[in-house]
Amino acid sequence: MSGDGEAAAWARASHAAALFAVDPLGSGVSLRAPPGPARDAWVALLRDYLPSGAPMRRAPLAISDDRLLGGLDLAATLRAGRPVAETGLLAQADGGVLVLSMAERLSGGTAARVAAALDCGEIELARDGVSARQHARIGVVALDEGHDDDERPPAALLDRLAFHLDLGEVSHRAVKERCTSAAQVAAARARLPLVVAPAKAIEALVAAAARLGIDSLRAPLLALRVARASCALRCADVIDDEDLAVAACLALAPRATCAPPIEESEVPPEEAGDEPGSAKNDPDPKNDNAQPREAPATDDLIVAAARAAIPADVLARLATDARTHAPAARGGKSGAALVSARRGRPMGARRGALREGRLCLIETLRAAAPWQPLRRAHAADDAGLAVRVRADDFRVTRFRERRETTAIFVVDASGSSAMQRLGEVKGAIELLLADCYVRRDSVALVVFRGKSAEILLPPTRSLARAKRLLAALPGGGGTPLAHGLDAAGALAESVRRKGQTPLLILLTDGRGNIDRKGAADRAKALDDALDAARRLRAPGLAALAIDSSPAAAARADAPTRKIAEAMNGRYLKMPFADAATLSQAVRAAAPTP
Repeated sequence: MSGDGEAAAWARASHAAALFAVDPLGSGVSLRAPPGPARDAWVALLRDYLPSGAPMRRAPLAISDDRLLGGLDLAATLRAGRPVAETGLLAQADGGVLVLSMAERLSGGTAARVAAALDCGEIELARDGVSARQHARIGVVALDEGHDDDERPPAALLDRLAFHLDLGEVSHRAVKERCTSAAQVAAARARLPLVVAPAKAIEALVAAAARLGIDSLRAPLLALRVARASCALRCADVIDDEDLAVAACLALAPRATCAPPIEESEVPPEEAGDEPGSAKNDPDPKNDNAQPREAPATDDLIVAAARAAIPADVLARLATDARTHAPAARGGKSGAALVSARRGRPMGARRGALREGRLCLIETLRAAAPWQPLRRAHAADDAGLAVRVRADDFRVTRFRERRETTAIFVVDASGSSAMQRLGEVKGAIELLLADCYVRRDSVALVVFRGKSAEILLPPTRSLARAKRLLAALPGGGGTPLAHGLDAAGALAESVRRKGQTPLLILLTDGRGNIDRKGAADRAKALDDALDAARRLRAPGLAALAIDSSPAAAARADAPTRKIAEAMNGRYLKMPFADAATLSQAVRAAAPTP
């Protein structure tokens, strides 16, 4: 990003900080940026803009429900001999801002609880013998440190945040003096209740959101909040086109999913009527041919402002509808989650006997604390125990253990075009292995040709070994498709027994001609392949079938499609399956935790 681009990005982000501080409660900001001076400067700027005394609390990634929502204060309960509630971070941030660290890795449950606080402005606590209703009128700043497009905060949370900012390429040199003072923001906050939003402005925002392909009903409402804050910051009382343009740039443009065509009404006035004889150049006001120009519709101005705020490369991708081929899921980052009693990441505690897992002392004392007065009153001994614990108070820790994912490529190496197909597989495996280096996942390769199938590459993370074997792989001969699926099923079962999660990727044209007995019978070969595919469906194996047939795009009854349906897997056509798209499709098909 050039110096001017960085300066513009910082100016837009600092303006958004001022607008958010004018009306922070019930809304928020998604700030995509790595830890660094630019992000720290923006957070400090927001803190200065917020009302004096407004709390700003930071929530860590692995925050527990007790810390977020509140619960039983164990120490106070043991001292008082009665249940004492502990205030959670949501209630502590009442009237201020909650900052979510590493929001791109936020769990769905935590995101849902924060979203509920944004919607309702309060939390209802009913746990551990404590029942209370607490105010949680908050704004949210989600710090997004993701690098890839699929690394985003949960959609339910993003939908409720008015501003989506990106400071990823802004250096500390671009951080300039603020254009808006804290006093101006405070004055705008006091003026905000007086701002009037005309009905036409509201209708224009809704129409512009629809034209930009935004399907969220909250988007125009959040854009209206931004427009009202902009109006108040200008010391005005009625929203005008300038405020709507600000809302379009900051609230609608980051959510756009399509690029609407430029219409004649969006042409700037200075460029219209330049033709000879037009009304602009006609010096005679009595000329019958001279007609007054109509002002562009308000929603046209909003769309034009949003288009100007969308980066050129993103606008080009929207115009070519590239998003239709992007994976909808965020799978493939890890294997399926396995609840364990002894190892993994802690995920809370449950009631259980000591032999069922590790004792969670804090939760055990928390469960026993409310019963202490009653147990002391009915105690038959004078042991003078500080805490009386019974067997039904025991709580054992549950752990979530991540399984490693093993992607099993099942490759059709028969026929004259085998090398082209293997070239696609090679590119995909290289991309997958690069990801596996980070995720600690594995890749295996099963090849079928002639009259048999073989495991060419057992599960491995070695990129050099995979490339070496693929480069030396010959092609040609018959297509024993059933043998390839049987070998892949056996390997998947072996992977599953090792505690890993298998993912099967079949690359073939589907035109099998060798049956299970090794005979050349095309009809029997297809029946055997469908039978092998149905056997893979029984254990619930995640699968993806990629059709390499040249006529795949024109055939609704393609054999590979039938095999994909028999496996209960996803189907992809080779014309769209370049190495990058293939890798993305594998991620989408992978089992999610």
